Amino acid sequence: MPDRIPAVLILGTRGIPAAHGGFETFAERFARYLAVRGWCVGVYCQREVKRVGTRISSRVWNGIELITVEVGLKGPAATLAFDAFCAWDAARRGGVCLVLGYNGAAFLPYLRASGGRILTNMDGIEWRRPKWSRPIRAYFYVSEWIAAWSSHRLVADHPAIADHLATRRPRRAITTIPYGGDPPSDEIAPPPLGLEAGRYLVSIARIEPDNNILTIVEAFSRRPRGVRLVVLGTMCVHNRYHRAVEEAASPEVLFPGPIYEPDQVQALRIHALAYLHGHSVGGTNPSLVEALWAGNAVIAHANPFNRGTAGDAQFYFKDVDSCAVAIEQVLDEAEAVAHARAAARRRAEDFRWGDVLAAYEDEVRRVGGYPPAERVKVPFAEPIGATAGASG
Repeated sequence: MPDRIPAVLILGTRGIPAAHGGFETFAERFARYLAVRGWCVGVYCQREVKRVGTRISSRVWNGIELITVEVGLKGPAATLAFDAFCAWDAARRGGVCLVLGYNGAAFLPYLRASGGRILTNMDGIEWRRPKWSRPIRAYFYVSEWIAAWSSHRLVADHPAIADHLATRRPRRAITTIPYGGDPPSDEIAPPPLGLEAGRYLVSIARIEPDNNILTIVEAFSRRPRGVRLVVLGTMCVHNRYHRAVEEAASPEVLFPGPIYEPDQVQALRIHALAYLHGHSVGGTNPSLVEALWAGNAVIAHANPFNRGTAGDAQFYFKDVDSCAVAIEQVLDEAEAVAHARAAARRRAEDFRWGDVLAAYEDEVRRVGGYPPAERVKVPFAEPIGATAGASG
């Protein structure tokens, strides 16, 4: 094979610098990692405008081409239009297309037919989320199949996701690479919001039924606890589920809304007595990985995704009763909490960004037909502050 500069295009996020969540954080980290290693890297970025001026433009940022697509729409229609123009533009550029999620899977057959080499991170099992209406769930179900068969290879971020994808494609087409995390910085700020270290529990998640926020709040609020429960995430008075969560809360529950300052989110984790994680659908959740790196004792919904990520040393629940029991264990059993904290730190070693990014580079090289990479430690940006106070 003649020598050529390896090239990758990253599709499926709203863009970088990261400001929205897990996929954007990964896209920024991976793009910067590859740029340092001599790759030609492009990342598609969505810009919603009242009137489209220049449909597609680009600029260079930290050695990465930011390909901005202007969309004169709002909401889901804007996302679909963005995905369509990204696929159209990527088909003309060449290189490997790393697609994050399958929301825009309808355009992948065109991309592949145009010669695109496609590696898709299939994310969670979106069509199982109860928050979606039946038509939307049907759309995601079909999109999952389209993405599975339009992509040259699939990435699962959790063994349970890989098992699910194996019902769509042969296992030889699937690789498992988890989400990454970082050790906490040496300088930790005091707890925000006037909280006292070790005197509160924290939940960081979107306030949605499949994240079991109502279950957590009801379990905590059954009786006075002598500590606070901090529930980060956007609350909307017009949302029926949000109202139910708020009505179920005791005076010891605090709803500060989302927090976007990384140092405050890190301090909130580090100083918490335990982290509550109610996610029931998905793979390796970024917020749970960050809790492990923070050395949190974890109270998590009992499902294969969470158990496979956090391990057996943590506390698990299935309903309000078992969640209340887990909370009482954390409040009453200091030795069990210390054991869970130590186990979390050990478990976090399985989710180092360096290993995750190197594994992704190997897969992109495989899909693109590039020669294997030399494994070296590459200096790149310090932890990126993109995780908002509500994740997954």
